[in-house]
This record gives sequence, structure tokens and C-alpha cells, in this order.
Amino acid sequence: MTPEKITPRTVLVTGGNRGIGFAIAEQFVALGHRVAVTARSGEGPTGTLTVRADVTDAASIDAAFGLVEADFGPVEVLIANAGITKDTLLLRMTEEDFTSVIDTNLSGAFRVVKRASKGMLKARFGRIVLVSSVAGLLGSAGQVNYAASKSGLVGLARSVTRELGARGITANVVSPGLIETDMTATLPESQLAEYKKSIPAGRFATAEEVAKVVTWLASDDAGYISGAVIPVDGGLGMGH
Repeated sequence: MTPEKITPRTVLVTGGNRGIGFAIAEQFVALGHRVAVTARSGEGPTGTLTVRADVTDAASIDAAFGLVEADFGPVEVLIANAGITKDTLLLRMTEEDFTSVIDTNLSGAFRVVKRASKGMLKARFGRIVLVSSVAGLLGSAGQVNYAASKSGLVGLARSVTRELGARGITANVVSPGLIETDMTATLPESQLAEYKKSIPAGRFATAEEVAKVVTWLASDDAGYISGAVIPVDGGLGMGH
């Protein structure tokens, strides 16, 4: 996309202090947008406004949006990225292991989408991107809670599309596969090689590759795409 085609927007990225969220925020800044990130701790990339928020707490979300709106105006682009894992096998998974992951990853997305939609409806414009995972539709042993939360984002995005689509608001899902992170950097080479065997592309993605798909979905060029699930997984989840 050429720079002259970019309309500067107010962007909010939840969980923008590390990993994929940090890379997404960085990419939006590089494109010339006004970017805020939510974080429970730490800071977003240079050029962003960091606001404290816990996506499990609607009051803290409301306060965070208020701060962003005061500095940058209403949120036009929402990236719901904040998420946690509590991996363990089904028979060892506690109620709290399950509900806390759902509350952060799925209910948290609902809370921020609901708050952002107020301004988007007034403006008759909005871009909502929910960051899911290949595990959401492929499934993953030891991740019943995480996979359920990430697949739920698909129903959320598609229902929002049906409800708000006529108001110039799109809602899409990006579904990353295995990403090069600090965590994968510490794994033994033999384990990394085993993981890569299952990926047709034969490598992990970079966080920047995911970020570029997210920023494109939020752009003017993607205005007629809504309710879509875009995999960024090197072919790992094909057929889902």
C-alpha cells in the first residue's frame, strides 16, 4: 500500500506491551496512525500512548478508552489482542484454569468491542480485528480452554458483522500459527524441528508478518472484508 492511500486513524491495541501486540502497534505507528495500547504492566512501542487496563474489568476498560479519547479522539480501529494461556490436560484442568482464560481471551474481547462500538456507530466507521490462533479451529491438546476462547472469537466477529456491518464497521479475525517469540527461542532445537515438520512453510512466522496482515485489514483497502478468518500460519491450519 502506498503512503498516500493511508487515512490516519485512532488505533487501540489491547495487550500491546509485548509479542504480537507490540509488533502490531509498532506497524500502525510506522504507517502514521495515532496509536494507543492497553497493558497491565510494561509499555507499548515508541510513539504509542500506553494506558493501564485489565480486559476482565469493564470499568478499567471504560477508563482506558476515556484516556485515549481525550488524547486522540474516538477509537476508529480496535485490535483485540490481549490474551493468556493456562495450558494443562483436560483431566487436570481446574474450573479456574478454564474460566479465567475464557474471561480474558473471549469475554475480554467482548468488553472492548462493546466499548469501542459506541464511537464507531456515531462515526459510521470502524475496523475491529480480533487476534485468534490456529488452535481455535485446529484444536490443541492441553489447550481446551485456550482453543475454546480463540474459536469463540469467530462467532463474535461474525455476529458483530451481521449487527453492525451496515454502519461501515467491519469485524475480522486473524489466526496466527506458531510465531518466533522469546518463548520459542528457549526451546530445544529438536523440539523446534518437530514443530516445523507440521508446518507446510517449514518455518515459524515473525510477529511482523502477523502485524502487516492486521494493519491491512484495518485499512481503507479492506473495507469490503468482514466476518473473515485470515490465517497467518504457513498452511498449518488448512481446511479449517
